[in-house]
Amino acid sequence: MELFYDILKQLIRIPSVVGAEQPFFMFIKRELEERGITVEYYDGVLVAKGDNPERGYISAHSDRHGLVCTGHNEFQYAAFIAKNKADLTGDSNSEQLLHNFTARFVDEKVQAYQPWSGTYLGLGSIKEAYLCQRRNNIIFKIDGFDYLTPGMPIAFMDKLDIKDDLISAQLDNVISVAMIIYMYAIGYQGTAFFTASEEAGRSWRFLLEWFRRFDIKTNELLVLDTSPYPTLEELRNIDIVLRHRDSNAVFRSPLKDKIKKIAIKEKIKFNFKDTYLKNKMQKNRTISSLGTTELGRLIFATKGEIQGTTLQIPTIGYHTVNETTTKRAVESMIKVLKEIYIS
Repeated sequence: MELFYDILKQLIRIPSVVGAEQPFFMFIKRELEERGITVEYYDGVLVAKGDNPERGYISAHSDRHGLVCTGHNEFQYAAFIAKNKADLTGDSNSEQLLHNFTARFVDEKVQAYQPWSGTYLGLGSIKEAYLCQRRNNIIFKIDGFDYLTPGMPIAFMDKLDIKDDLISAQLDNVISVAMIIYMYAIGYQGTAFFTASEEAGRSWRFLLEWFRRFDIKTNELLVLDTSPYPTLEELRNIDIVLRHRDSNAVFRSPLKDKIKKIAIKEKIKFNFKDTYLKNKMQKNRTISSLGTTELGRLIFATKGEIQGTTLQIPTIGYHTVNETTTKRAVESMIKVLKEIYIS
């Protein structure tokens, strides 16, 4: 696992604010091309191909939450600026957590960078964050960034923290990207997608465009991501997270049963997130969303021509720089990927 954590540590240091993923894409491209993998860059999606491209289709979104300059000394949460809201449906985890975001940002260190080159533009510190009801977004006050012009992305400063059996960082979704690069390093020869703007609800469009561009259909698209849970106790009782469906579509893929069988054989503890949410609603006598995923929106848009399943790492501290999971969860997910694509 040392190689995996080396890859993850490097990736975490590269900024990838939603809508400004270019520097991160270029880093991924170099890492994979150094390993002899063909990489193609299309609008909103980086596509990697091994020697046997049809061996598998794995996808992970590459954007992370961050800020963007929207005026003189004005900074907003990048996923929810006005130009992104057309693709948000109101039932994603990000949107549901919006009203609880503000307090935890104070005193966080952030870095500004050029959206295309990735050139470092300076370091700042968040002094205030408040929810603006009129714009339905978080407005930030940051010391040291009065020279920035509109459109400049601002990423949270981040590094991997490993303590006992836990690992922490802004894991969503750099940890899945690291897994895919690691998979290529140990022999995966299929296709992988690294999508942009998932946190703004757009990534599925870029993925759909690629499949339509080449008239490719599959029922075995595997989407990797993180999945939030409320407590450390729950986290320690789950190794991987699966789904029967999300709020948009039912996941009908042979991969789902394949993963379940591997988990049972390897004594990997798994949880179906939609079942978990339904049970929670029933217990609390409430009604809420089953969540929105990139895959669900893709299945719905193609009327099932593209099908697949999700494989997620359980985390706590979702959408913070201290999002946390267990080493066992990471090892379990990699074990499943190896069984499917390399064994």
